[in-house]
Amino acid sequence: MIRVLVLLLGLMALPSLAAAQVPAVPDLKLDVAILGGLDKITARVVTIEAPVGQPVRVGGLEIIAHACRKRRPEENPESAAFLDIWELKPGLPAQSLFRGWMFASSPALSAMEHAVYDVWVLDCRKAR
Repeated sequence: MIRVLVLLLGLMALPSLAAAQVPAVPDLKLDVAILGGLDKITARVVTIEAPVGQPVRVGGLEIIAHACRKRRPEENPESAAFLDIWELKPGLPAQSLFRGWMFASSPALSAMEHAVYDVWVLDCRKAR
């Protein structure tokens, strides 16, 4: 009886051991963050291509994408970008609005709070 229990416990542990040995597949590190932008006053929606490491100006904002990651095609879809977003006003120092990761699948998870602008991640891709 004890041998049967030990055998059953051993068999139940096999799937978890096999799963533990599967190495994690790293996300793809891509060169360009594709962002969506909304000017709430004019209702203008734009698509922004932000190359990693290069500042991009959109309206009164400056956006710097520091990293852009995308899951591999065989996994659940997800794109995420690490962004710095600054508001630029003439004659005033730049004001930091957002610094952190934004996720395409959950834009409200780490949203930028601003009265005029909304920015969200759409995708990541290689530079052309």
